[in-house]
Amino acid sequence: MTRMRLTKEEEKMLCGEEGYAAKKSMEILVALGEIYNAEALVNVGSVQVAGVSYHNLGEAGLEFLKELARDGRVKVLTTLNPAGMDLKNWRALGITPEFAEKQNRVIDAFRRMGVIISCTCTPYLIGSLPRYGEHIAWSESSAVTFANSVIGAKTNREGGPSALAAALVGKTPCYGLHLEENRAPDVHVDVKVYLKTLSDWGALGWCIGRKAENKIPYITGVGKASLDDLKSFCASVVTYGAKPLFFIKGITPDSDRQQIPKEKVTIEDQHMKEAFDSINDEVETVDLVCIGCPHCSIREVARIAGLLHSRKVSSNTELWIATSRLVKQLADEIGYTRTIESAGGRFACDTCMAVAPLKGRFKSVATNSAKGCYYSRHNGMATRLGSLEDCINAAVTGKWS
Repeated sequence: MTRMRLTKEEEKMLCGEEGYAAKKSMEILVALGEIYNAEALVNVGSVQVAGVSYHNLGEAGLEFLKELARDGRVKVLTTLNPAGMDLKNWRALGITPEFAEKQNRVIDAFRRMGVIISCTCTPYLIGSLPRYGEHIAWSESSAVTFANSVIGAKTNREGGPSALAAALVGKTPCYGLHLEENRAPDVHVDVKVYLKTLSDWGALGWCIGRKAENKIPYITGVGKASLDDLKSFCASVVTYGAKPLFFIKGITPDSDRQQIPKEKVTIEDQHMKEAFDSINDEVETVDLVCIGCPHCSIREVARIAGLLHSRKVSSNTELWIATSRLVKQLADEIGYTRTIESAGGRFACDTCMAVAPLKGRFKSVATNSAKGCYYSRHNGMATRLGSLEDCINAAVTGKWS
């Protein structure tokens, strides 16, 4: 018998009265809840599922999805994290037919369960926008951090199976960051640096993530921040060590209601230099320039188009713009796509540099994403972190200067 309080409806699902997928999902959620001493399940308003790329799932993961898809149907708005390829233009991006066939089978299983085939790490940019205080069950680390910190919704960082289970049941165990008492900051971070570019925000995330060490930072000294700034920071701060929640005084929800922690650290210019020195490798020629980790907003796509106007990408370098298909459709309508593709750039919709099978294809990558550098290095690539202008210049010249 479970120690959690279950409703009669939940008990029926656990006993298999609503089918295999609901039973399996309840088993996952109850086991997770008991591990973390949750007293009950809580209703969720939306779900974002990671574990979409066949590169990460493999055959075992695909079989698991196919079993759930036999009778499983999602009960709440559910979106997908990026897949391992552009679902329409995979050939042009060098994906093999064998991988494409496996990836399409993964997508088909999600589609049969009623999941929206969004394939983006920025669901909040395409219509899945939780309200303040709403319980959700999201998976991808930057999206979880954005939801908790910038929107003020409540979610733990779900694994792929637990997120999908939450979608099929419409609930998740109420523990961790779903509880208000666990959302208080642990460390005061005073920022004494000027933040100019998205790569600066990424480097700041590296600094704070390492200093926070699985704590919740309360950040002062930041005068202003755009949505794209916060998106970049959310990706790096959790990748490099912090919990998926932060407060920036005067900028993020509830920051003015928090008690400033006694423990304090300061971020100064030498720490930012340390971040760039740690992330950057010695690179002369650049094989791949990739922008969009997390996925580009339409504003970022506009800036890229402006920087590429009347220029050409080097024949020795590939330029990928990773974004959601909906943002790409906006870019098509406005004319940004034509400008970028005429210059030799390529859109990589539905996928990103963190989950695509890129290992062995490129020796070096330039990006404005600190998170992108982290995963690219794990794929055996030398990395360079710089501003968007730096990256586009590298794409045009084929060199890092």
